[in-house]
Amino acid sequence: MITLGIILLVIGFVTGISILWTIGIILVVLGAIFFLLGAMGHAVAGRKHYW
Repeated sequence: MITLGIILLVIGFVTGISILWTIGIILVVLGAIFFLLGAMGHAVAGRKHYW
């Protein structure tokens, strides 16, 4: 999810499409939160680890 967010950020920045930039930011933030929760041992979406 973090990788997809970064890809969308780059594409949105290069092409100037703001919706891709916004979706990319949201995906990066959510991916980072899910990764941190999974790394701390909390179940995320029914999984012990999220990656």
